[in-house]
Amino acid sequence: MTAESPLERERRDKVARWRAEGKEPYPWSFPHRVGTDVVRDACARLRPGEDDMAHPLRVAGRLRAIRVHGRTAFADLDDLAGSLQLFFRVDELGEEAFQAWIRDLDPGDIVGAQGAPAVSRRGEPSLLVTELTLLAKAIAPPPEKFHGLQDVEERIRRRYVDLLASPESRDRFRLRSALVAEAREFLHAEGFLEVETPVLLPIAGGAAAQPFVTRSNYLDEELQLRIALELPLKRLLVGGLERVFEIGKCFRNEDLDSTHSPEFTMLEAYWAYADYTDMRRLIEGLYARLGRRAREVAPENAKIAAAAEAFGRPFATVDFLDELERRSGITGLGTKGRDELRELARAAGSTVPADSSVGVFLDKLFEHYVEPHLTEPTFVLDHPTATTPLAKHHRAKPGRVERFEFFYRSYELGNAYSELNDPDEQERRFREQLSGRAAEQYAFDQDFVEALRYGLPPCTGVGIGVDRMVMALTGTPSIKEVILFPQARSA
Repeated sequence: MTAESPLERERRDKVARWRAEGKEPYPWSFPHRVGTDVVRDACARLRPGEDDMAHPLRVAGRLRAIRVHGRTAFADLDDLAGSLQLFFRVDELGEEAFQAWIRDLDPGDIVGAQGAPAVSRRGEPSLLVTELTLLAKAIAPPPEKFHGLQDVEERIRRRYVDLLASPESRDRFRLRSALVAEAREFLHAEGFLEVETPVLLPIAGGAAAQPFVTRSNYLDEELQLRIALELPLKRLLVGGLERVFEIGKCFRNEDLDSTHSPEFTMLEAYWAYADYTDMRRLIEGLYARLGRRAREVAPENAKIAAAAEAFGRPFATVDFLDELERRSGITGLGTKGRDELRELARAAGSTVPADSSVGVFLDKLFEHYVEPHLTEPTFVLDHPTATTPLAKHHRAKPGRVERFEFFYRSYELGNAYSELNDPDEQERRFREQLSGRAAEQYAFDQDFVEALRYGLPPCTGVGIGVDRMVMALTGTPSIKEVILFPQARSA
């Protein structure tokens, strides 16, 4: 625990004095409160200088500032509904109580207030306080002038301070909640069943990523935290659940940057008897609806309006290899071997290891030459087979799979396939890619291959990074700003 400042010691002394006087600075509840918006609505019926003593209301929240003017005082109180001016007068509180509150209150304290809706002579909606209750004494003062924490890493490590100081931060996370709820409602309306699958697995499959590893004392064996939701959800399609989705945490023991976090939220949905063309239509409908919802929640936000407009139009489409060859000026990429692709990737600035797979080199070339240009909502279609061991081969393009990724603002938002459902082909691809680098391998899940032997119907599936989804719809530049408690280096 860090040493307390003189200001913090002064606040702690107030707590001790209150308790010595038999008063509780941290009471248990404050019932029958309303939001500050209710008081503001009540004030709309009043003229400047009027109050409504006949209809008292109770509010609670955090004090932001206190201003004393002789026998009156004003304080700004924040709750989730906004801000409200509290108006104190000696005539209502009494001289002794008025002076005691002025002496004991500090910015950052959480208080409950009862009083009359009132409008100041300057036209400010207010609550004329007749009774005040201290609900929690803040020992640590809020950031100076409530301008928030300026250091990005400090905001992440102490998100609670960022939230109490920044209305913008609170609004962003309220919007995130609304968007996740809207996505659920959309999928429910499309007939999808929400399910839950395990976080701890014997084998974490569904992606090429390094898992976090833990141990079960009871089972006496190692378990891995899931890196994707895909394989358990496809097992459910084998079992006869035809449309399923899950929203949940995934974990990858990898780097953290502006679009990646070791702990992140995925939305994955799987749809029997449909293919990746059907999934494209579903994704366009989902994002159009999410854009409309974001505008409803934050109608004055220009970045949200721009994103909603972009997602309200049909997505552009590009072919993976055609667009890569067009942007790079390199032809014949689909037939080049690993050594040649490695040199091309190195020439483009990639530092990927020399023994990486063909698929990795192609992905790195695409990342360098094409992704910076995908600033509008865009489907990238029909990837080379070497990039994707879980997708079905393309029915019309040899050497390709029926896969799309979709991009906005130059980063990927999601990934979808016509799912591979041939058990022998799946096992062959699993074994084939095991010859590559360990960091690029999809785990060989023998039980998943066994499940396919019982018959997986033709199907499509999509994985959407929820954190990036929120970034895209709010115009937020870093994934750290849309995750409440992202991973960060210790101070």
